[in-house]
Amino acid sequence: MKIKVLLVDDHVLILEGLIQLLKNEKDIEVVNTLSDPASLFSVIQQTNPDIVVIDIRMKSFNGIEITRNIVKEYPHIKVVILSGYDDNEYVQAARKAGASAFVTKEKSNVELVTAIKLSYQGYQVYPSDMDDDSSKILTKKEREVLKLIAEDKTNHEISEILMISKRTVERHISSILSKLNADSRVGAVVNGHKMGYLSFHEIDRSFRK
Repeated sequence: MKIKVLLVDDHVLILEGLIQLLKNEKDIEVVNTLSDPASLFSVIQQTNPDIVVIDIRMKSFNGIEITRNIVKEYPHIKVVILSGYDDNEYVQAARKAGASAFVTKEKSNVELVTAIKLSYQGYQVYPSDMDDDSSKILTKKEREVLKLIAEDKTNHEISEILMISKRTVERHISSILSKLNADSRVGAVVNGHKMGYLSFHEIDRSFRK
């Protein structure tokens, strides 16, 4: 089952960028995009999205007010606020409006994807929950290692596939366990899935063995 996402932003280039980002996620489907929120609620009825990703400030519309209305009319839909501002007042306004997540536009693509997946699972994701340092965010190489761990590859196999030394693999795994607050490879896979680093298909393949 894919997470159905509706994108709302009055900047067409940003919408195009979001589409390109999310099309690479196997467990996410963009069901529609809107540059004019005037028809938002009729589109929601037509597409029945799980997640609405919406810009906090648009020319003629207030993203916070729209969020409040979405949550009121469709309590089963999760709203992810996408903002060019990280002022505390915006963050607090998003919380009060009932948004499940708040992500600033300058943040990495990984954080937006993670926010969408965690929101879908019922979590709340705000700047204070997603630290700016490296305490939780996996690097590109660490994500590659985690996916191979999910495929039940040994350290030696990971070393050969990624063409890095076994010692480097061990360092990556140690870092992954620390960042994902896990004490085993299985724990890393489970927590990695919760954080959005692994798709449903990848984690299922891992535990099928």
